[in-house]
Amino acid sequence: MSFRFITKSIHAYLIDYPVAIALIVAPFVLKLGQSGPLAVELSVVAGVAALLLAALTDHPTGLVRIIPYWLHLWVDRAVGVVFVIAPFAFKFAGLDAWYYWVLAAAVLLTTSVLNAPEESVAMRPELGKRVAG
Repeated sequence: MSFRFITKSIHAYLIDYPVAIALIVAPFVLKLGQSGPLAVELSVVAGVAALLLAALTDHPTGLVRIIPYWLHLWVDRAVGVVFVIAPFAFKFAGLDAWYYWVLAAAVLLTTSVLNAPEESVAMRPELGKRVAG
């Protein structure tokens, strides 16, 4: 069994919207901001952007499907890198810093290591065949 189990559908139904909402709510629940208000604001802005990205992605829960899924994954990965760098760049300390480092690890692990490759018609020729009927 492959450990790359996060398919496009799993990402769409179980990750995108719940994570976006968590990014908006978590800083308030965890009382982030000891290092400054940017520790809260960055998460909220990332959450709103994640909602928008999910809504615009060509996957099962996309509302206006104009962003290809592969691009969505690269945007997620870029956000993961930003989350690694943010505590250093903005001098976050304590929980503020750890919050972003844990998020970065989760985002990068989910979108790179555990992400299942998409099956294309070329990989599964039977998907391209028409059924007579």
